Amino acid sequence: MSHTVEILSVGTELLLGNIVNLDAQILSQELSKLGLNVYWHTVVGDNPQRAREAVAIAKQRADVIITTGGLGPTCDDLTKNVLAEAFGKKLVFDEGSAQRIRSYFTRTKRPMTENNLQQAMLPEGCTVLENDWGTAPGCAFEADGCHVVMLPGPPSECRPMFLYRAMPYLQQLSEGTIVSHTLKLFGIGESSMEAQLRDQMNAMSNPTLAPYAKEGECELRVTAKAATEAEAQALLRPTVEEVKALFGSKVYGVDVPSLEYVVLEGLKARGLTLGVAESCTGGLMAKRITDIPGASQVFLGGVVSYTNQVKARALGVPQHLLEQFGAVSPEVAQAMAQGARQALGCDIALAATGVAGPDKDEWDNEVGTMFVAIATAEGTHVRPLKLGNRPVRERLRIQTASHAFDLARRYLAGLPYEE
Repeated sequence: MSHTVEILSVGTELLLGNIVNLDAQILSQELSKLGLNVYWHTVVGDNPQRAREAVAIAKQRADVIITTGGLGPTCDDLTKNVLAEAFGKKLVFDEGSAQRIRSYFTRTKRPMTENNLQQAMLPEGCTVLENDWGTAPGCAFEADGCHVVMLPGPPSECRPMFLYRAMPYLQQLSEGTIVSHTLKLFGIGESSMEAQLRDQMNAMSNPTLAPYAKEGECELRVTAKAATEAEAQALLRPTVEEVKALFGSKVYGVDVPSLEYVVLEGLKARGLTLGVAESCTGGLMAKRITDIPGASQVFLGGVVSYTNQVKARALGVPQHLLEQFGAVSPEVAQAMAQGARQALGCDIALAATGVAGPDKDEWDNEVGTMFVAIATAEGTHVRPLKLGNRPVRERLRIQTASHAFDLARRYLAGLPYEE
């Protein structure tokens, strides 16, 4: 039997946007590994009637309901009450859970108010899921043809509770495993990518292909379900290779976190160092590369040359280039990269200059006019960009930085800079 799962997250703070629903993301990822199909995410506030309505709907369409939140000691923690009522179960006091709650407060040397013991009220006959990461125990039971699992809301408790308490309970329901690989592409739009794959995607059932648009790049997720992970991998492998062959050098990695990560790993592999010179990106390139642990092995530093004076003084950009062509020009981008390579003593230097908006510059360059450059021992290359279709300042800066990293990625992989 194939199981359908609904994740029901309880908490008004989620609806208000005060916190992000990390629990649903974490659980979906882990349930996928178990081969359990998550079909619905539902969020409901701390309101008994609306919670009852949400549970009634979930009972009709899912045979596994996993709740997060609403198990604590306060009056708005209502999840157990609503679920017990919906499935005709009484709440009973569990002395073992009460003892663990008392021990928690003793161990942490905090005073325990009496309302904390309401966390020990659990549905009769349930499997208690002990919480070693907080006070509220979880629980699991089967009733009315449905499996119910209740977990605490804080992600620091929800994740380990799922992995070490709920997963053993759910593994008996699993009928295989779901495995995915994500191909990352740069230099192609989602619509163009989808157009080339539409017929193939419509014809596929296992594995499946799903495109996703990210800021300035695209992803293709290939997913297969099989009895074992090895069988799923065998189903995935031919499709992954077909997609890589179709899109060629636009595929910058499989299951890699980012373009800058690929650059960092390429630098390490070749024993090379990197530096950056930034104008319109304002330090974003340096930030993105130094966000990655281990960046200090290869990244020497950067210069944020936001004004012409700094471009000339710190990077040695010739004054006549600035006066003749303006700061937003291929000539200045090239000089910035060459100057950064010399000033920082790095093997590879990247540079970015452009108009991020909201207005044109004094040379009448439109918003979204950008130039990125790379300087290496073999020479320099400049890539002109027209990114003004959606001239949102943050988006333009992100895309410009990514284009610079793409130049470095291509150089390190021995690929042509342009296709």
